[in-house]
Amino acid sequence: MGIIKSAFSFMSATVFGVYIAQNYNVPNIKKLSDTAILFAKHIEENYRKPKNRGDEN
Repeated sequence: MGIIKSAFSFMSATVFGVYIAQNYNVPNIKKLSDTAILFAKHIEENYRKPKNRGDEN
């Protein structure tokens, strides 16, 4: 009985997700995360402490 309940929950969530994606303006999470990572890299490069020439370890 547990696998049927799990499969039903998975299928209903999938159908609900497809319905929401088709009928509402849902942001693209992949594009949003790529933008956030690019922004974080830009901030890190601009505000990183300069390396000391004596610290090579």
